[in-house]
Amino acid sequence: MTHVEDELRSQPECWARAAAEAARHGGALPAPGERVAIVGCGTSYFMARSAAALREEAGHGETDAFAASEFPHRRRYDRVVALTRSGTTTEVLDLLGRVRGRTRTTAVTADPDSPVTGAADEVVVLDFADERSVVQTRFATTALTLLRAHTGRHSDAAVADARTALADDLPEHLVTSTQFTFLGRGWTVGLAHEAALKMREASLSWAESYPAMEYRHGPVSVTTHGTATWMLGEPPAGLAEQVTETGALWIAGRLDPLAELVRAQRLAVAVAAARGLDPDRPRHLTRSVILAP
Repeated sequence: MTHVEDELRSQPECWARAAAEAARHGGALPAPGERVAIVGCGTSYFMARSAAALREEAGHGETDAFAASEFPHRRRYDRVVALTRSGTTTEVLDLLGRVRGRTRTTAVTADPDSPVTGAADEVVVLDFADERSVVQTRFATTALTLLRAHTGRHSDAAVADARTALADDLPEHLVTSTQFTFLGRGWTVGLAHEAALKMREASLSWAESYPAMEYRHGPVSVTTHGTATWMLGEPPAGLAEQVTETGALWIAGRLDPLAELVRAQRLAVAVAAARGLDPDRPRHLTRSVILAP
């Protein structure tokens, strides 16, 4: 079993623990009414997008998400939350350094000894969700679960659905698809982007992702036989039928959307295996992007 496969299978337990510890970390996380920016790079950026949408949907206040390198420094926020598994990513550390002293900062990381613990005002350590793999799975979803629980949007059903996602067979013929498209709405748009990233990283697949209502505005034109279109969350009316008419395989999300992401992670590993690839050694990637001065 690869590191990534072993780690993705531990997610139900990681989520349950993060949800149970959310109240203990409440003082380090955004309070209702704060204007918040959540930042990250790669997978952490996509989790930031989902977390920001969840927080606004929960009525906790205006919340934006940015890639750390694209943070708008002219804007003013009450708090910046940085998601960073390694705590060493250059763009995140640079951002925290620039806003220090004028904006309260919180880092959510897996490594208590990483540089980010000295760069942020508050630190939440999820070391039980740390990973050996380059390809992120459990840390990202555990960090999102922490923020989801903090806003009151987590339930035990998500953990149960994650166990179902690990136990059930993947849809028939999905592994042999040649193109993968993931769709989301609201907070699940970030999950769709992350699912596509997992396919690209682990299996070198042609994978795309869009807000579901945007799919009709151009991307559906490349959908055909061999395409798998996977919806995370409730689909817009009529979209499943329109996709099916193209000859593509429509995959309806039937579990909690975060558990659907677990199914997509499993798919990435399965496609990698079918193609003779090692998902623990993704092409051109390292566990953390650290740029030379």
